Amino acid sequence: MTEDSGMRILFFAQLKDATGREEIRWPETGPLTAADIWARLEREWPAVTVHRRTTRLARNGEYARPDEVFLAGDEVALIPPVSGG
Repeated sequence: MTEDSGMRILFFAQLKDATGREEIRWPETGPLTAADIWARLEREWPAVTVHRRTTRLARNGEYARPDEVFLAGDEVALIPPVSGG
């Protein structure tokens, strides 16, 4: 990320519908766990809670491990399940 040292959060599919946003920025973000990110999102948009179990987080273009630490400057994507056809 080049605009600032904050965290960029991207929403897709159902998460985009639940938040009404494609992306947000958290400018003052320090180290966060996945649980921290979800807690903050759920406070702002309670409708995202129903998607938590099936949504994966990606950090800087790669799926994040469950124990991953997210830092200022990271791009975090919320990736819902996808189906093929």
